[in-house]
Amino acid sequence: MDPGTLISFLAVVLLLVCVPGADWAYVISAGLRGRSALPAVAGLVAGYALHTALATAGLAVLVGGSPGLLTALTVAGAGYLVWLGWGVLRNPGVPGAGRAVAASRGRVFLRGATISGLNPKGLLLYLSVLPQFLVTGAGQLPVPVQTATLGVLHMACCAAVYLTVGVTARAVLGARPAAARAVTRTSGAAMLGIGAFLLVQRLATL
Repeated sequence: MDPGTLISFLAVVLLLVCVPGADWAYVISAGLRGRSALPAVAGLVAGYALHTALATAGLAVLVGGSPGLLTALTVAGAGYLVWLGWGVLRNPGVPGAGRAVAASRGRVFLRGATISGLNPKGLLLYLSVLPQFLVTGAGQLPVPVQTATLGVLHMACCAAVYLTVGVTARAVLGARPAAARAVTRTSGAAMLGIGAFLLVQRLATL
């Protein structure tokens, strides 16, 4: 793989990652409710590590080619987003909520991994975008190695962007409890809305 291909892929991935969505909403809400956004970001990246592993093993193509399995993943992921968003709306929390929040970093991590791991949009990224940057021919790295390399690049972009979003949100809103609560509620509503949209969109195709 030449540097130009990697740079082009990096530019496309950065553009996609910088578009606010469920990941952004979760990072912001988790960062404001807990002591750090790091567990949430680590969880999201772990979920995309699963997508990378599936794509590297060639399983992503099998999943993408199975409408029933893709529907099940979409419904599960959308339902989880709705449930999580409703929970945030009911209890938005504020920065520095205390030890009870800090003690649940493992749960924050698992929620992040579940959100990105069940996100059908993440799977479709690896099915539709990533293959366009794979190079075949003499002297090229094996396709699984290229896939893993591009997947790691995507994960690095997610880590950098989401950590910046979480830290910035906490720094700006940390001393403003009312504003932090409003932003957290907005993030919860975004998760709920995105989940509902994905659910309706998938069920409408059945």
